[in-house]
Amino acid sequence: MSEEPKVGGKEYHIACGPGDVSQYVLLPGDPERTSRISSKWDSVRFKASHREYTTHTGTYKGVELTSTSTGIGGPSLGIALEELFRIGANTFIRVGTTGTIQDDVSIGDLIITEAAVRLDGASKQYVMSEYPAAASYEITLALIEAAEELGVPYHVGVTASTDSFYTGQGRPGFGGYAQSWMRNLIPDLRAAGVLNFEMEAATLFTVARLYGGRAGAITAVIAQRESKQFDPDAGIDAAIDVANEAIRKLRAWDDLKKTLGKARFYPSLERDKSQKARGL
Repeated sequence: MSEEPKVGGKEYHIACGPGDVSQYVLLPGDPERTSRISSKWDSVRFKASHREYTTHTGTYKGVELTSTSTGIGGPSLGIALEELFRIGANTFIRVGTTGTIQDDVSIGDLIITEAAVRLDGASKQYVMSEYPAAASYEITLALIEAAEELGVPYHVGVTASTDSFYTGQGRPGFGGYAQSWMRNLIPDLRAAGVLNFEMEAATLFTVARLYGGRAGAITAVIAQRESKQFDPDAGIDAAIDVANEAIRKLRAWDDLKKTLGKARFYPSLERDKSQKARGL
C-alpha cells in the first residue's frame, strides 16, 4: 500500500477526490447528521459514503460548502482531516453533541470551544502533549456572531476531549469498573473551569493548526452531568444553523481580506472597506 492510499483516484477512506469538496467543511460525527446539515442548504450534491464518512457538497446562501461525517473520536476524525486537506479543504467546523460538567450550562445550550484539554490519544500521535489545542480565532468569532444573530443560548470556553465515552469521562465501566483518577476527573476539570466533554475537538484543533488550516467547534449540550439530564436531540438544529451561518460569515471575511490585502480578519476591516469604497 502506498503512503497515500487511493482507490480510483479518490482518497481511500472518505472516497472523495479533488473537486468533490469545498474549502469550507462542516464535520459532524454522525453520518446521518450530514443529511440534517445539508437539508438546510440551497442546493446539495451527494459525493460519497464509505464506512463512517458521508460527504455532501452544496451551497448555502451563495457559499459553497461541504459536510463530511467523521465517526466517533479523534482517530477517525484525524483520518478524515488528513484526506480532506489532501483534496483542498482548509477550514473546518465540528458540529456535534456534548455533555456539560458545569451547573450553569443547560440542556439545549450550545458550547463554542476555543481550546481543548488534550485527554485524547490521536493528537499525541502528531505532536508533544504540551502543544496547545486551540481553535482559530476567526472561526470562534464567526460562531459567536452567528449565535448572537440567531438568538440562541451559548457558552464559550474550554472543552475536554477524550477517547473514551465511559471511563475517560468519569463514567463507570462495565460492572462498575473504576480507578481512583476517574473519580477525581470531573471535580478537577470543573474546578479548572472546563465546560464539557466531547471526543474530537483536541485532534481537530491540533492537526488543523499543524497543517496551516483553521478549525473551530460548536456542540449542542445533550447531557447535563451535574443534574443527570439527557436529551439526545436537544440543541442540534440550533448548532447546525449557527455553523452554516458561521461558514457564510467566514467566506465574506475571506473575500474582504483579499480585497484589502490583509492576512487576518479583524472587526475594523469592515470600516476600512467602507472608507476605501468612499475613497477616504
